[in-house]
Amino acid sequence: MLSYKYIRFVYTVLGTLNMTISRKRLEELENIPESAIDTSDIPELDANFWAKAKLVTPRTKQAISLRVDSEVLDWFKSQGKGYQSLMNAVLRSYVEHHAKSRE
Repeated sequence: MLSYKYIRFVYTVLGTLNMTISRKRLEELENIPESAIDTSDIPELDANFWAKAKLVTPRTKQAISLRVDSEVLDWFKSQGKGYQSLMNAVLRSYVEHHAKSRE
């Protein structure tokens, strides 16, 4: 079974990036036998790789109360389920961009 934790994308007000994967396509991918997958271009993970590996724990989120313009909230809610995660992604992107510009 396929699993994924995060899909990172840039989201702009000028246009949306459609990153939907149909259930049918996911089922097709899940049903591909291991023997049919070409992994010849993927290097083996040797002991050196695992020696350098670091455990990365998921970021914890902090519940806050935040006041935003009603139009802003309405727009995010209109994007559908996960609008709070989308707001977090937009804020994270902003922070990362500005942190890089200060370096």
